[in-house]
Amino acid sequence: MNNYIKHLAEYAASGRLSRRAFLGRASALGFGAVAANSLLGRAVQAAGPVKGGTLKMGLAAGQSTDSLDPALAANTVTFQVQRTWGEALLEVNPDGTLLPRLAESFGSSKDAKTWTFKIRKGVEFHNGKTLSADDVRETLLRHSDADSKSGALGVMRGIDAIKVDGDEVIVTLKDANADLPYLMSDFHLMIQPGGGREDPTAAIGTNAYKLVDHEAGVRYAFERNPNYWDAERGHFETIEMAVINDDTARNSTLQSGQVHIVNRVSPKVAGLLARAPGISVEHVAGRGHYVFIMQCDAAPFESRELRNALKYAVNREEMVDKILRGYGSVGNDFPINKTYPLFDESIPQRTYDPEKAAELYKKSGHDGSPIVLRVADAAFPGAIDAAQLFQQSAKAAGIPLQIKREPDDGYWSDVWNKKPFCASYWDGRPVQDQMYSTAYLSSADWNDTHFKNEKFDKMLFQAKGELDQDKRKKLYSEMAYLVRDEGGLICPMFNDFIEGVSDKVQGWEKNGVLQLMNGLVPVKCWFG
Repeated sequence: MNNYIKHLAEYAASGRLSRRAFLGRASALGFGAVAANSLLGRAVQAAGPVKGGTLKMGLAAGQSTDSLDPALAANTVTFQVQRTWGEALLEVNPDGTLLPRLAESFGSSKDAKTWTFKIRKGVEFHNGKTLSADDVRETLLRHSDADSKSGALGVMRGIDAIKVDGDEVIVTLKDANADLPYLMSDFHLMIQPGGGREDPTAAIGTNAYKLVDHEAGVRYAFERNPNYWDAERGHFETIEMAVINDDTARNSTLQSGQVHIVNRVSPKVAGLLARAPGISVEHVAGRGHYVFIMQCDAAPFESRELRNALKYAVNREEMVDKILRGYGSVGNDFPINKTYPLFDESIPQRTYDPEKAAELYKKSGHDGSPIVLRVADAAFPGAIDAAQLFQQSAKAAGIPLQIKREPDDGYWSDVWNKKPFCASYWDGRPVQDQMYSTAYLSSADWNDTHFKNEKFDKMLFQAKGELDQDKRKKLYSEMAYLVRDEGGLICPMFNDFIEGVSDKVQGWEKNGVLQLMNGLVPVKCWFG
């Protein structure tokens, strides 16, 4: 029996038997799903990657205003595009450890104020130029410029100086930061020749694929980089990414075989899609969260009482049940959950309380006019339905929510971070410092709730350099309370990353750092 199931696993790993068929036969032979998947995984690993073919991906959330400048990557599509042509110094593994990439090693002084990154030799950019420590320095400096508008600006502000010594880049911080290597994995920090100063949109990087054609909001085409430095990655010959924002259309392209992978599968159709022949639905819990954001300095949200009234007016348990359908968990109005190191599980969970919401609403002195919540399908899967649930639960508290549906195209450039109250989503970040520095530090460019709190800022910088983990955890806990009780974030739920995948795709791994295997599907997977 064992030899037979092993033979079946090897047969499936070779691509001559679909994963679904293998699991079906294994189940009929009395093997559980976990044991069968483990056996198949070992067989796939033993068989090794197969080179060749064109991977086709159907991606949601792209728009015609998208830029190729990694500093401006702000949605699912731009994230995936940057991850395919570009590389950062380091990468976060599925288990949360760091993997050296363009930096082959790194280390710090005892006080965590000076960090040294040794740059890998023998790496070429797509234009034939050899990667140097100067390219790294210039890239980091460009994202540190106050006028860069980089999504990484919040995590770069603590840098005092960057210098080059041979093949080493030495980063000196104003204050200690034990998490700096994690910040260097940020997907905005794709290393570019000359730092990308001459043309940040040239999409010239060091990764396994070169961008050869694109139309923003429509499609992106890549071909394999023949001079790529890592022989263990880059197995497809070409990559095609189609922007398909409509959920139904995107899933249909997967079912019809027009694409091999789709992202952001809606929880309400995930079960149905999983039953389609030749398709698997992969999902993993992570740091992603679906939210409603209020700008704390815009009317009528300057009122702390009104902000908290709206937070108590959300029936988050109902929302998780009806929107996520088991593919996620309840949020608590701060952007951190148990997947993060040093998460404080003792923080009381906020629950739906229409009486408390009504009391706070009355205390806020709001004039009773409609409170406009802007939303679009592009915000997150099920965003329209979630907004309608919010409207109903708020009505029970006497709070007049009005939903304004916005066009998908342009949502991230014209609504998010522009309008005072809207739906949004965050994929999260590897560590708490990075999440808070990116979106809650007063000076962060992506502080979309306009949360500006001197006490919070002070504790954030204190936590960066605190090497005692117990003290650091306490600081993060106090910061979570401040965001939850003072800020403009309504975080009803943390979502699983859900993707539809053709059984032809091999090498898939569970990675909850960011969606689509932390954006590494194109460079790590292959056809079997």
